[in-house]
Order: sequence, then C-alpha cells, then structure tokens
Amino acid sequence: MADHAHDPRLHRRLIDSFYTEAMVLADEARHYFDEGGRAEREALAPMERVAFSCESLKVTTRLMHVIAWLLTQRAIAAGELAATQALDPARRLGAAPASDEAMLQRFPAQAHALIAGSIDLHRRVALLDSANAGERPVASPARSMLERLSTAF
Repeated sequence: MADHAHDPRLHRRLIDSFYTEAMVLADEARHYFDEGGRAEREALAPMERVAFSCESLKVTTRLMHVIAWLLTQRAIAAGELAATQALDPARRLGAAPASDEAMLQRFPAQAHALIAGSIDLHRRVALLDSANAGERPVASPARSMLERLSTAF
C-alpha cells in the first residue's frame, strides 16, 4: 500500500485544489465587498458598517496570506525553491486576523458566508503549513482515541 502522506502528486493536487478555492473565494469576496454587498452594507447601523469594512479587509488579508503560501508551495513543486526555504518564517503562512463571531451574526448572510469561508480556508491551510514544518498539529479527540486503541492491542 502506498504512503499517501508523502506522495508528491497527492500533495500537488491538494495545493492546486486549495489554490483554486482561494482564487474563487477571493474573486467572490472582491465582487461582493466592492460591488454586490454595497446596498446590504448601507442598510447596516453605522458601527456595523465600520465592522463590515474591517471584516472585508480581514477576508482579503486571510486570502492573500493563503495565496502567497500556496504560491510558495507551487514554487517548491516546480523546483524553483528548496523545501527548506519554505520553512523561513517569511514564507510560512501569515497569522489570520480574528473576527468577532457576535458581530458576524449581524451581517448579511452572504457576507457572513464569505468571512466564514476565508476563516475555514485559512484554518485548513494552516494545518498543512504546520504539517510541512514538522509541527504536530493538535490532534482531534477521535484520532487520539484511535491511536490509544491501536497501541493497546
């Protein structure tokens, strides 16, 4: 049975899939926050409009960090960059700005979905970044239990 954890083709497909998702999400966010969501934003209370604008910047920041990281991974796959260079802190995934979930609940559904999508994508790419750096990601309780069971028998 092949070791899929270190299969470069599988890794490349994962990077390409994340890249496509990030680019689609970036395009949707740009369209919504620049044009489509304008009327929804104007219908918000003044403080919520400010928070809405801040969240649009946070979405952009998250997505740009993800896209930059993915481009680094593509450069490694193309042989343009050594894998060890990707461990440089400047090439690691940038931190995601935090969002206030209570405030997000006040936003229109499409804005909330775009913000949540950017948070989720960043979280998933952060797991891959940690794994690439040899860091042990926080294991899920289910995985921990399975590992304990496998060593018990």
